[in-house]
Parts: sequence; C-alpha cells; structure tokens
Amino acid sequence: MVSGLKRDLRSREEKLQAAKADTRPRTTLSFYRYVRIVDPAEFRARLLRKWSELGCLGRIYVASEGINAQMNVLTERWDEFDMWVQAQPELHGVPYKIAVEEVVPSFFKLAIKIKDKIVADGLDDASFDVTNTGAYLTAREMNEYIADPEAIVVDMRNNYESEIGHFEGAITPNVVTFRDELKQTPELLKIHKNKKIALYCTGGIRCEKASAWLKHNGFTDVRHLKGGIIDYARQVKEEGLQNKFKGKNFVFDERLGERIGEEIISHCHLCKKEKSDTHYHCKNQICHTLFIGCETCIEKKQGYCTTTCRLSDKLPAKQKKVLARYYNQLIRKRQKFAKTRLMGV
Repeated sequence: MVSGLKRDLRSREEKLQAAKADTRPRTTLSFYRYVRIVDPAEFRARLLRKWSELGCLGRIYVASEGINAQMNVLTERWDEFDMWVQAQPELHGVPYKIAVEEVVPSFFKLAIKIKDKIVADGLDDASFDVTNTGAYLTAREMNEYIADPEAIVVDMRNNYESEIGHFEGAITPNVVTFRDELKQTPELLKIHKNKKIALYCTGGIRCEKASAWLKHNGFTDVRHLKGGIIDYARQVKEEGLQNKFKGKNFVFDERLGERIGEEIISHCHLCKKEKSDTHYHCKNQICHTLFIGCETCIEKKQGYCTTTCRLSDKLPAKQKKVLARYYNQLIRKRQKFAKTRLMGV
C-alpha cells in the first residue's frame, strides 16, 4: 500500500452506493500509451497518490510497456487532473477519449494494478515488430472504408461487445477474448490479404497491437480507427458526419454501454424475443454471468439470469460455498473445452 493512504475496507456494494450518493459531476474518460516505464511500482504509487487526492475513480493497468486507463474525474477538478497528467514524462501529450454518456457512476473505486501487459493478447512481443503498426483512420476516412466494396472492416472486440453494436458491414469474429481473436484473425482474413483492411475497437488500444500483428502475418494494407468508437462518435458529432455505427458501444465500467446509434440490434438473452441492448450481471454472485435482458424479463426474474440462480442465491452460506466450488470447476472445464476447439485438437 502507498505510504499515507488508508486501505478502503468497505464492501463493493457500499462503495457503489457511496459513488451514487456523490452527485458532483464527473467526466468519464479513457486513455492508453505504449511507453517504456522503468519502474512500474513507482509509477503506480505516483498515480495512486495524486489521483486519490483528486478523488478520481477507475480501473488502470500499468506495465513496463505502458498504461491503459479507464476512469472518471470530478469535473470541477478536471483542469488540475489534466495539468498533472500532462506534466508526467511518461504521459505528456497523451490524448483522452471522453465518454459519450454519463448515465450512472462509471466507476465506484480507484484500482491501479501492475500487469505483465496493458492488454492481455497472448503474443510474444519479441517475435515481431510491435511498433510497425498500421496508419490511423479518421472518422471521415472510416466512413469511406465502410462505403468502399473493396475494403474490409473488422471488429477487433469480443462477441458480447459487437452483439449490441458494430459498424455497417463489419466482420465480427465470434470470440470471447482478444487473445482468441488474434489467433483467429489472420486465418479468417487470409482471403482478403491483398485488400484494404480497417480495424476498430473501443478506444484504439487493441487495434494498435492487432494492426502490427496482421502486418507481421503478411497483410500489407492495414489501418485502424484512431481513438476507437469513442472518438469516432466525437468526430461524427463535431464534423456533422453520417454515423455509420449501429447500436451501442460496450464499455468496461458500471455503465456497460453507451448509446452511439439509435438502433437496437440485439435481443434479450432470456426470452429471445424482445429487442434489448442493455447488459446486466446476474445478481447471483456465484454466477455473475453477463447477459442482455429486456425490462419484462429482468423484472420477472428479479435480476437473475435463470430461475436456478434465483433459488440457489437463497441457500444457506455453507451450501452456497459448495455450489461455488462446483461452479468454478464447471467453468474451468468449459474453458479447457473451448481452448481445445480453438486449437483444432
């Protein structure tokens, strides 16, 4: 723990309620940078000390290769936050992506973690030139790619993200992790190897690495959307461009999504009938499955993904502990099976 900072012993629910009770305006943002950080522990301590002082909340990953941050800042202290960030040698000039919507508290605590990588991609960075990335695309250029029948647009996000929103005509791989997508994409796109390829993701960080990976695998004309979907929405609004993004943009905070296009392109996972693009986590903490629900089903099932989850959540603590152990074993078996299928074994 950083010297001078007290550990917050409140429960998750208590922190969430406290965040909701604080009605001061907050600005939700994300940013990343691939930059050499000599001492990640010292860098983390520096961030934690200052951002705690400023009342920032969020989830930040720090590694020797850089930083990946999703967070919110008290709007009244934005100038102080920005001035301090830009004064740090590792972060000077870093661009921010400001959230489109601020419906509920996006974060309820400040968590800064040291990781091996700022995005889990499963790649051996020593095996290829990670700096040989594709050129950026502006929102206007992205629209031109979408309108071009000879261009290929690829969603570099997970299937639960693209399910609720994606660009017109984009290829949306059926994967649950970025690591899996990087394994599949070169093979998936091999028939398009000589075409113009545009990659996009939430804020740009995944596409940065993916563009270098595809170029390493022989794709010669690869570009990626600068600032991702978040900055695309800003550019579209400021420049009066046609919005080619359909539906919601999934975000990795308490909001779970922000509206980009007016269309609802997905359906409730429970009834399979009603249109919905609102994600929920099952109230049963043993399960905590992410699913899409319509208002009727959420009310009917009281926030649980199944009747089984609703009933099991009422069991005594001792029985729930046994159930949790069984559930974790089941999840591991499913993950092993999925990995085996992916490898073609």
